[in-house]
Amino acid sequence: MNTKLLVAICCFAGSWLVQDVKADEAPVSKDALFDIEPAKESAGKPVSKANDGLPASKDDLFALEPKDGKETETGVAKRDDLAGSRDALLADADMPLLKIKEEAPPPSWRGFMQTELAYSYSDPEHWSKMMGRLELGKSGGFSQGMRWKISGRINYNLVYDLTDYYSKAVRDDQRAELELRETYLDFTTGALDWRVGRQHVVWGEMVGLFFADVVSAKDLREFVLPDFQTLRIPQWAARAEYFSDDFHAELIWIPLPSYDRIGKPGAEFYPYPPTPPGVTAAFASESKPGIGLDNTNYGARFSKLINGWDVAGFYYRSTDSMATFYRDIVAGPTFVYRPRHDRIWQTGGTLAKDMGPFVLKGEVIYTDGRKYSVTDITDPDGVAVQDTVDWVLGFDFNLASDTRINTQLFQRIYLDHNPHIIPEQHENGASLLINHKFGRGWEAEALLISSLNRTDWLLRPRLGWAFQPNWKLSLGADVFHGPPTGLFGQFNGRDRIYAELRHDF
Repeated sequence: MNTKLLVAICCFAGSWLVQDVKADEAPVSKDALFDIEPAKESAGKPVSKANDGLPASKDDLFALEPKDGKETETGVAKRDDLAGSRDALLADADMPLLKIKEEAPPPSWRGFMQTELAYSYSDPEHWSKMMGRLELGKSGGFSQGMRWKISGRINYNLVYDLTDYYSKAVRDDQRAELELRETYLDFTTGALDWRVGRQHVVWGEMVGLFFADVVSAKDLREFVLPDFQTLRIPQWAARAEYFSDDFHAELIWIPLPSYDRIGKPGAEFYPYPPTPPGVTAAFASESKPGIGLDNTNYGARFSKLINGWDVAGFYYRSTDSMATFYRDIVAGPTFVYRPRHDRIWQTGGTLAKDMGPFVLKGEVIYTDGRKYSVTDITDPDGVAVQDTVDWVLGFDFNLASDTRINTQLFQRIYLDHNPHIIPEQHENGASLLINHKFGRGWEAEALLISSLNRTDWLLRPRLGWAFQPNWKLSLGADVFHGPPTGLFGQFNGRDRIYAELRHDF
């Protein structure tokens, strides 16, 4: 254990070797879950050159984002500005494309480096993460008013070299990663603003819920615990936007979709499907759709500011980024599961309104064609189509300049409910986030997300210290409780404490 602790200390110390450079004023996403959604500019106004709605599904449920809308993909900002102004809280989750200027500033490198340690204290105790992460991005402009951005990230998890707790497949999948992040070209043709390339498209309005965030793919290899910069996966897309006074229209086409990453069986947060007692489960490789027009994604979103109400509606046709576990039964008995992605379509709307004492936000989404695992062993493929309606209502209170409370109620309704799926026909839940800033860079928060159908919850206390400009140390815990079939209870033995040291530049 002494050797492991020494390695952990070295990981932290390595972050201090980077020279401190003053960052731009652009706060970063908070937690994996309840950071605040990026703010939207009023219709007809451009956004900053940062990413579109980056900052933080469970099916499509939880994850959070900064409400101030200033976060960037390269994390060029402090992470301690959680609440933001009331205008920021009302801002839309996805920001319009960058307006083109004839003369662009010279390109500059920005990014962040981060050390993350996590120790799972449930039996058997073990180190689950000793991660080093570096992200760099650069943006600039051409003549004729065109602009560009390129960014990338490298991760290395030392825990897979120092322990043999995980299988070889898991170690190979999660040890090291070099990834292209937001990389795109911005330009204008007539009345349309275009963004073409690898980018984030965020349509949700809520604090930490993925209901209307239908375009984003997610890295779920740590469930929804990382911050949104880590959780979200950019899409290769062409996007056109139109602005007229308080009206905003957006069209997207994704020829090469990204899909949720769930890892390999044996990983800390692998989403195992329900399997009857006494049955052996085996897992085949994930089946992803091939390249072709039939497997491309497309959609449209329209929003308007009406008497202080920010309302939007959307339609999205896609190959589901979330995998469904199809099942074959072979001798043994053995269930052989294969993750697959099906075609679905979704439509819905969002709203936001400053009510004075609080900010009200809401979403409703209809999903057609998604499949869910069933417990009926006579079912030939182990899945059933279940169309659903999701709604969520959120209330954001700024009690003082240093205290913020957010609470949300949500429900998923399974239309024509199949009795052999795990969820009930009406799945209800609630969340509560309390955040307080103490001064001198100290900040504390606690997040509770719970089912209202059963005892199934996630608790996330966290303490942060911004001890110098652009530096932040965070300490926290992730505590799961519930039955094995629960959204959170499935990870009942994955409780952990963690520490993070981050430097933005």
